[in-house]
Amino acid sequence: MAGSPLLAMLPLLLLSAFLPSPIAAARSSNPRPFPPVPPPYLQALGQQRVRSSFDADGATASKPFTTHYFPQELDHFTFTPNSSMIFYQKYLLNDTFWRRPGGKQAGPLFVYTGNEGDIEWFATNTGFMFDIAPKFGALLVFIEHRFYGESKPFGSDSYKSPDKLGYLTSSQALADFAVLITSLKQNLSAEAAPVVVFGGSYGGMLASWFRLKYPHMAIGALASSAPILQFDYITPWTSFYDAVSQNYKSQSPNCFNVIKATWDVLKGRESNDTGLLELSKMFRACK
Repeated sequence: MAGSPLLAMLPLLLLSAFLPSPIAAARSSNPRPFPPVPPPYLQALGQQRVRSSFDADGATASKPFTTHYFPQELDHFTFTPNSSMIFYQKYLLNDTFWRRPGGKQAGPLFVYTGNEGDIEWFATNTGFMFDIAPKFGALLVFIEHRFYGESKPFGSDSYKSPDKLGYLTSSQALADFAVLITSLKQNLSAEAAPVVVFGGSYGGMLASWFRLKYPHMAIGALASSAPILQFDYITPWTSFYDAVSQNYKSQSPNCFNVIKATWDVLKGRESNDTGLLELSKMFRACK
C-alpha cells in the first residue's frame, strides 16, 4: 500500500484539480479615536488627498491612487449612544480616465465593494476595472470594508469583544458603501453619474447585495465567484464541483476518473491512525 503509484501521485492530482485547465488556457495604521464630530450626513465629505499609494517608478505605477478617509457612522440602524460614533473609512480613487461633469455627461463610477482585507491589495489585483475604465470614462473607487485594513472603528481593540464585533456585519458594510458613494457624488458634483459596483468572492456577494438592497444607487453589479444563490438553496451547493467535474470530463474522461479515484484512496487511508499520519506527512498538514 505504501508504494501505491496512485497514492504517490495524490499531491499532483489534487493540485491539478484546483488549477486552471491548460486547455482552457495592508497594512494597518495607528488606531484613530472617535472625534467629536456630527454624523456624516450632517457634514460635507471632507475628503483629503493624503498621498499616492504607489511610487511613480514602482511596479504598480500604472495603477496610481489617491488615498482618502471618510467619516463614517458606526451604526446605521439603531439609536443607541454608540450609533453616532464616527470612524474613518479608507477609500482609494483613480480619476485618470474619468470624464468629469461639464459639457458632457459625467462618466460612471466603478466602485469596488471591498471585502475582508486591506483595500490596496484588492485594488492592485483588480485589473478588469482598469481595462474597461478608458472606454467608459469611469472614475475608479475602491472602498475598504469596515474592521479591515485602516478602517477599524475601535483601532487595535476592534476584535477584542463581541460588543465591538457586533458592528461587523454585511448590512452595516452595505450601508457604509451607500453613504460614502452618495457623499462622494455630491462632493464631485456628479449626482447624475451612474454607479456600477464590482467585487469578487465575498466582495462579489456584497456587490450583488448592494444592487438588490440599493437599486436606486447602482445600475448594475458585476460579481465574480460570488455564491449568493447557494445561500437559500436556489442553486445546489454542488453546482461548482459539478461544473469543474464536467470541465475535466470534456477534456479527458480518464483524467476525471483518476482524480475521482484519489478521493476513495484518501478516505481509505484516513480511516486509521497509520494512514492518517502518512497523509499528514505527505501533505505537510498543520497540527
